[in-house]
Amino acid sequence: MKAMLLAAGRGERLRPLTDALPKPLVPVAGKPLIAWHLAALARAGFHEIVVNTSWLAERLHAALGDGSAWGVSISWSDEGPVPLETGGGILRALPLLGPGPFLVVNADTWTDIDFASLALEPDAHAHLVLVPNPPHHLRGDFGLEGNRVVSRDSDRLTYSGIGVYRPEFFADCGGERFPLLPLLNRAIAARRVRGAALRGLERCWNHRAARGTGRAAACATMSRCASSREFRS
Repeated sequence: MKAMLLAAGRGERLRPLTDALPKPLVPVAGKPLIAWHLAALARAGFHEIVVNTSWLAERLHAALGDGSAWGVSISWSDEGPVPLETGGGILRALPLLGPGPFLVVNADTWTDIDFASLALEPDAHAHLVLVPNPPHHLRGDFGLEGNRVVSRDSDRLTYSGIGVYRPEFFADCGGERFPLLPLLNRAIAARRVRGAALRGLERCWNHRAARGTGRAAACATMSRCASSREFRS
């Protein structure tokens, strides 16, 4: 299975830090955030990685190269000066991801999940990793009934930005630039989305701590949170 790291976003909430540095290259514990993902993916057996870029794409290319420093091979999906949002970015990268299921990870979310544990059920078009709702998104995104992701107004969890998808999930998409949420709602209505609640996901990248300070910081309290801003856009 191939993996895709979503790295095209502008990083508005970390400005001015991200005025000159792509958010995935912000250092965490001594190395760029995206480097933690590359190392974890390699350990989990993902060696073919697609990275999409837009804002300061040349900085990402220069920092990551072909991925060999992490034991992976990187293919680049460059979107130009205007990012295509999450849905459009993945659709653009489909030729690089191939005909089978693939893993998608938001490059601006720090996680200790074991990527090797993720799989896609035979009848599903997507499998989402859901987490307890963070303080800045208490309403959550979706409900979970057994392993089926459902739409409902209460008892909801937050999409972590980590999921496994089939190319069929993106069938009949029109246009280039669009968010992921309408496609998820379509697949949920068709009962094609499965998921799991990762209750142990207790470490994250804290955007709220950095907002307005010009600094980035890991969650001091290891509180449960996830970045799903690109997903909701």
